[in-house]
Amino acid sequence: MKNLFTLLFVLSVSASAFSQSVMTPELLWKLGRLGSPVLSEDGKEMYFTVRYYNLDSNKGQSQIFSMPIGGGQATQMTNLSGGLGNLMLGPNGKLNYVSNGSLWSLEGQNKSTKITTLMKSSTNLSYSSTFDKLLCTMDLRIGKNLADDYHNYKKANVKIYDDLMFRHWSNWNNGYISHPILFDVINGKPNIKDLDGSYIDIMQSEPFDVPMKPFGGAEDLTWNPNGKEVVYQCKKKSGIEYAKSTNSDLYSYNTETRETKNITEGRMGYDSSPLYNGKGTKLAWLSMARDGYESDKNDIIIRDLASGSDVNLTEKWNNTVSSYTWSKSGKKIYFLATINATYQIFEITLPKKLESIDPNTHFRQITQGQFNYRSMLESGETILALRQDMNNASEIYSVDIKTGTATQLSHVNDELYGGIKRGNVEKRIIKTSDGKDMLTWIIYPPDFDPKKSYPTLLYCQGGPQSAVSQFYSFRWNFQLMAAAGYIVVAPNRRGLPGFGVKWNEDISKDWGGQPMKDYFSAIDELSKEPYVDEDRIGAIGASYGGYSVYMLAGIHENRFKTFISHCGLFNLESWYGTTEELFFANWDIGGAYYQRVPPVSYEKHSPHKFIQNWNTPMLVFHGGKDFRVPEGQGMEAFNAARQMGIKSRFVYFPEESHWVLSPQNGIVWHSEFFRWLKETL
Repeated sequence: MKNLFTLLFVLSVSASAFSQSVMTPELLWKLGRLGSPVLSEDGKEMYFTVRYYNLDSNKGQSQIFSMPIGGGQATQMTNLSGGLGNLMLGPNGKLNYVSNGSLWSLEGQNKSTKITTLMKSSTNLSYSSTFDKLLCTMDLRIGKNLADDYHNYKKANVKIYDDLMFRHWSNWNNGYISHPILFDVINGKPNIKDLDGSYIDIMQSEPFDVPMKPFGGAEDLTWNPNGKEVVYQCKKKSGIEYAKSTNSDLYSYNTETRETKNITEGRMGYDSSPLYNGKGTKLAWLSMARDGYESDKNDIIIRDLASGSDVNLTEKWNNTVSSYTWSKSGKKIYFLATINATYQIFEITLPKKLESIDPNTHFRQITQGQFNYRSMLESGETILALRQDMNNASEIYSVDIKTGTATQLSHVNDELYGGIKRGNVEKRIIKTSDGKDMLTWIIYPPDFDPKKSYPTLLYCQGGPQSAVSQFYSFRWNFQLMAAAGYIVVAPNRRGLPGFGVKWNEDISKDWGGQPMKDYFSAIDELSKEPYVDEDRIGAIGASYGGYSVYMLAGIHENRFKTFISHCGLFNLESWYGTTEELFFANWDIGGAYYQRVPPVSYEKHSPHKFIQNWNTPMLVFHGGKDFRVPEGQGMEAFNAARQMGIKSRFVYFPEESHWVLSPQNGIVWHSEFFRWLKETL
């Protein structure tokens, strides 16, 4: 009863801050979340998933929908409970999908045939082009943990490690490793017999993960169109070397000879997203040049398999690639990249001699506009893609390849959006302290009146090198903040992609320097506007954005009246000693604090060095399973603020990681977020 009362109280707090004619936290969780489409065999239909969340059950459920590729009424094809995903075409030409541990064939509306029961933890399924083999990834126990020596002590709860990385992002190393697995397909059915040797582990018990942790997926593996070769991405390092390096390579596995070759040896950064052209004559992938730099420029590399020569298609392009795909003809490459704080679709027309690639001649930006594209699927003369902006969650659009004209095909959330008011999103160029142009988004409340005065929030982006683009977040939702009556100022400060390589790199080893000045430039410029209430300005952010909030608290000279930090870095020394991906800290901070000559970052850019200047209310959010920025960072900040007599609050989610993913925790998060702003602004 107490828990029910608490939840009802939280819901009433959040609901009271809003009118039902604008976005609310509850409405935000009612939005459908679309998956990328898959084409039918004849190319006339597309299939996609939509996921809805239920606050009462605290769970989400996906279903499969179909729609003509030209648009029209979407038809719900399944009515399932439990897991659903991995849409692909099967040997019979029908849509296959995975649900609740089994592989299914979609036969019609609400009609599916079970193909086989999958082995435990099978993910990232794909058929060879000849449909005689099925590739998947699966968690296998490789070796043993030291704690296994005490298996007779059933009540003991212990973890024992000899080396790094003993945990990663939100999971402890438990001895299970994800590997690519092959099954024979006989008469259209994978020959799966649980743990009896009917599968082939193509990495032969190697202690390395494929897909790569923590965010790797199906893009880490690909089939050669000849059906006899698999290429996968892997970082084949262990222990402390794994923690310090970003040097992943691509490996080719021959299904007939069972031989594996490192095909990118000598390339020192991330090599990822391998993909063959349709004829299997060329292999493309994304590549970063420098080991240890996770946000290095991502280039598209193409290898001509006949000559073995490699060409960097984007070497002369002053930007970084997000993702890409081949055209069906193999004569073009389509790719996504952030440009001026939006993600757009680009086209590369491949010359006959790849050595002569020139961005000014062979590159073309297909799409324009104030929104983000998130995926690409070629369909005739169009590209099917997910598109979103700060006022709209993702929907499927058809983009004319020649003209860039986009047509909305899916309308999953139109009805909900039709009942709410949305504010204007404005792009403004602001001069920084060193005279640079900085693109800044200004998000206004619905029914904005320039004659009125509004409380204003400076949004500090995380990453630290991820663009403040036209993203639609289900937590850091600008539409929701504006609906509550706040103006949001979101600058693309130093260290964000989309404005050239140098702008992106200028943040490394200067976390608390020019990026903080960029924040000040943005909020100082907006403070000149008569509709910004200078006595009601706050700063908010997560991860590096949370770090920014802590840093600003010590140097802001009374600009802000409140701060909100989520999973922020507070003490760089203790953070370095407890985080896991050391390559990130070594590159961006400069190395360990205990070096003979410590990097200057620990003295100049650690927020805890400026705690004596804190004088402003501080709300701290943190997750108990955040191993990237461990919970102690939030606890240290809250401890210091309270001992200094500053109004502060600590909101702790024991089961959440770097994000807040469960619906009811999400409602609590938003409720505490807006309650704090109401109290302090």
